[in-house]
Amino acid sequence: MQLQRYEGNPILRPRDTYWEKMQVRNPAAWYDGERVVMIYTARTVMNTIYLGLAFSDDGYHFERASDEPWLSPSKEGFDAGTVEDARMVKIGDTYYVTYMARSIGKEDFEAGAKATGIPDNEDPTAPTWTKNWRRGGLLITKDFKTIERLGPITSEHVFDANVILFPEKIGGRFCLIHRPSAYEAAESISQNYPPEQRPGMHICFSTDLKEWVDDRRLAGPCFPWEKYKIGGSSQPIRTDQGWLVLYHAVAGPHPDRFIYRVGVMMLDLDDPTRVIARSPEPILEPEEPWEREGTVPMVVFPNSAVVIDGTLFVYYGGADTVTAVATADLDEIVTHVMKYPV
Repeated sequence: MQLQRYEGNPILRPRDTYWEKMQVRNPAAWYDGERVVMIYTARTVMNTIYLGLAFSDDGYHFERASDEPWLSPSKEGFDAGTVEDARMVKIGDTYYVTYMARSIGKEDFEAGAKATGIPDNEDPTAPTWTKNWRRGGLLITKDFKTIERLGPITSEHVFDANVILFPEKIGGRFCLIHRPSAYEAAESISQNYPPEQRPGMHICFSTDLKEWVDDRRLAGPCFPWEKYKIGGSSQPIRTDQGWLVLYHAVAGPHPDRFIYRVGVMMLDLDDPTRVIARSPEPILEPEEPWEREGTVPMVVFPNSAVVIDGTLFVYYGGADTVTAVATADLDEIVTHVMKYPV
């Protein structure tokens, strides 16, 4: 089974502003029954990354909310360098937005800049400060006008990525998928590590969104097209069969030409630490010119999926440069993945 690309892709392209001239990619999205809200990653120079806001009435045509960023890096602290790759859920009347961050822009760090504003309760020698590893942050909003940053929600000792909340509590606790990488070469893609040590999806729980416990590995690379690493993509979607989760995977064909593809799995509704089904083949891979060529070639990278009138809309970045959408009938994709029980 393959997702069907929208013929009008890409739906968002870079434009001539100070903050989104180079990239408009990797969008969070949520459908509230009337419109789709999108929070996308944008950048002009390689050193500064922002989040922008857009809305759509039909899931295909988006209008930017402003000529200014929706969220910019903080003045100091864990997200003073970059804010990117958001995911979003709504619980009650509140939107919870997770995002990835660095304390220093990559070029500034390489030029010798040091992190500032390290909280007293954190270790200033930890690698997220001294090596500028990525870390997950959380903010909340009710109207996309007033934003409250709740701070980091992943460890200062671990390179982390793909931090995704479930859209409801499970067993009275918040549930989170993330991808920690504790080894020295956390930012590299390598097959020198045994499969069980290659970066994969983890799951953990919290009662207060601050302390996360019961962390365990949920899934790792399994098939040839996900040889190097996998990570969660979309916020989990509740279905009658389980939690539908899209994920991205990285493989060859050779060391300097990695390919990002999209897979699908199903988690148990009551115990999401259990993968109950997983498709052995990708449902989307780079084919179009704007997926094969760009800032990072050969990349399709979803950050969100929403359901509108029984259709699954998957929003993704193409080659780390543009934003696109692909669709599938929700019942068909559920039937497809359940053919492959784990």
